[in-house]
Amino acid sequence: MVLHRALLNESMTYRAQRAQIENRALQYETARISPERRGVATIPVVVHVVHNPEIPEQNIGDEQIHSQIAVLNRDFRAKNPDVSKVPPVWRSLVADSMVEFRIATVDPFGEPTDGIVRVETHRRKFEICASPGCPASERDQVKSSAAGGADAWPSDRYLNIWVCQLGSTPGGGTLLGYAQFPGGPPQTDGVVITHSCFGTTGTAQAPFDGGRTATHEIGHWLDLFHIWGDDDGACSNDDKVADTPNQANANVGKPGFPHVSCRNGPNGDMFMNYMDYVDDDAMFMFTQGQRERMNACLEGARASLLVGGRVAPEVKPEMEVAAVGGALSGGNGDMQRLLQDLQESEKRTKELLDSLHDALGLVAGRGGR
Repeated sequence: MVLHRALLNESMTYRAQRAQIENRALQYETARISPERRGVATIPVVVHVVHNPEIPEQNIGDEQIHSQIAVLNRDFRAKNPDVSKVPPVWRSLVADSMVEFRIATVDPFGEPTDGIVRVETHRRKFEICASPGCPASERDQVKSSAAGGADAWPSDRYLNIWVCQLGSTPGGGTLLGYAQFPGGPPQTDGVVITHSCFGTTGTAQAPFDGGRTATHEIGHWLDLFHIWGDDDGACSNDDKVADTPNQANANVGKPGFPHVSCRNGPNGDMFMNYMDYVDDDAMFMFTQGQRERMNACLEGARASLLVGGRVAPEVKPEMEVAAVGGALSGGNGDMQRLLQDLQESEKRTKELLDSLHDALGLVAGRGGR
């Protein structure tokens, strides 16, 4: 959230784009706009492993990376076994976000890839620099080859994940990861996870060895806020999602149910939500309201990912392509539905570009940058 706040303070362009994104999210929440996509959105992922050769554990293995992708696909589809631990009062709110992730198989130049980029760095760790007056050149250094990191792949076509050794938070705590919300600079778009909180094998360490740090941060990347609203216990702000109870502050560890704050009894905080701060084995769910925010993001600010996916398609045996006349046919109309989804996504992308053009025009007219 510190980078989000820094961009809000510094950039009129970012503020204008965030206003557009929030307006769209509100329209989805209030059902003024209904989601158009009917199938699962598959997001291509590139993992940048930025490691110091003197610290071998930073260069995590392929197995650890693939274990993280498996966790994401369970969590975002509500197929995680521990979803059964959601208290009965909230089980009807558990949502399948209809989002999946696959390691990219084609790089930005059209060449085959395993979707993993390994970059050696002279840095032993990467600090987050988002305090007032912090030079932009010292922020997000893991995302810049010139600063000892790795440059992003085009963020309109890939989810960039950087895995490295992170330093401490601005408050002196342990930094597990961070994300850029939609609407920010494309060259720094994506999420960053410290290697000991990534995946479920290798260097992953308890209590953050369940892959949920990436689930949480990608939630931010898809426009979800912290469930407590980041108001330092004032109970005056929330996460802009109607079906998540207001709560005073972040929960940590393994709270007992119910944990009441902000007069939200009898059920209390939804601390088992992925957007809280509890241990990996204590968070299990997204809600239907959070799914609507993700839908607004995927059909708005991140719509290009639905038409520019760079992953190998899953081909069903019964699906066939008729070469004569270019006609397409498949089991249960799969190909026809795919083409319709692509056309609808292209329309959404055009709407997004138009809205960003309007926002940039507004900012330029007020003398901003």
